[in-house]
Amino acid sequence: MTKKHLDFAIFCIESLAEHLNKNGAEIYTKLTQDSNLLDNYIINHYEALHTQDKEYIVQDILDIMHKEGLVP
Repeated sequence: MTKKHLDFAIFCIESLAEHLNKNGAEIYTKLTQDSNLLDNYIINHYEALHTQDKEYIVQDILDIMHKEGLVP
């Protein structure tokens, strides 16, 4: 993972945490231990995702989290 990928992963985790009123550690757990979304989606689709605005990124990841049963 490069620094740009790490920075983007942190941005996504913190943005999701803010949106869901959770802490970053809880979101990180959902994206890594409860699923593999961090590596398989966020990092794997970095090139397309990082060009979008914050609201789009958060909603896109939330849609997947809902489908995976990670958030209500």
